[in-house]
Amino acid sequence: MLRGKPLSMVDVDTPQDAPAQGDKKPDNTTRIAAIWATVVALPVILIVGLVGFNSINKAAEPEATATPAASGPVAVPSTAVELAAPKLSARATEVCLAVTSQLPTQVRNLPARKVSAGPEQNAAYGEPPLTVSCGVTQPKMCETVDDTSGTCVPLVADLLLMNRVCWYYQDKGDTTVFTTMDREVPVQVGVPSAYENRAQWANEFSDIVVETDKSITEGVPSGCNPGQGQ
Repeated sequence: MLRGKPLSMVDVDTPQDAPAQGDKKPDNTTRIAAIWATVVALPVILIVGLVGFNSINKAAEPEATATPAASGPVAVPSTAVELAAPKLSARATEVCLAVTSQLPTQVRNLPARKVSAGPEQNAAYGEPPLTVSCGVTQPKMCETVDDTSGTCVPLVADLLLMNRVCWYYQDKGDTTVFTTMDREVPVQVGVPSAYENRAQWANEFSDIVVETDKSITEGVPSGCNPGQGQ
């Protein structure tokens, strides 16, 4: 409480004929003006208070509540991805050109990248790079179960039939390599272990392989079911 003279207040309920000091009548004009001044001042005070409260609330809101931006392609280095480009036969060159010409400029959120050699037979996406190579060595099935030379596909190896393409896969370091078993010109997809469901990443290219690379039956395991005429 403040000390000294009490705060003056306008009594809006005082009757107009109430006696004042010295038997003088109250000045109605002055009183009415004071009442209107109070009535006008109250909304202004309320508005100013609300504006200040909203400003404080907005300033206190954490940035995490903001709507996240839509996810786009991941950032990739401008450097080329190192890939080998072995010399291909005329037929393999033709098929690989057909394959690479149909490759997308982006796979899911992975944008295409430059390759160090053979863009007509190689491609790469994202970082770490997912790679596509056409015209690699044709996988051969081993002749015996106990063949552990690593130069052939073990008879007990798991094969994946995805979208009419038979893939043989091997883990090589931090990359799983998927190679077609049932195509005229083998296509290989390298998927880094950083990506989940690696077989599904390889399967992104199955339809393109079917459309551009004829199926074969010779030397292909029966379980592949390559599909004649594809």
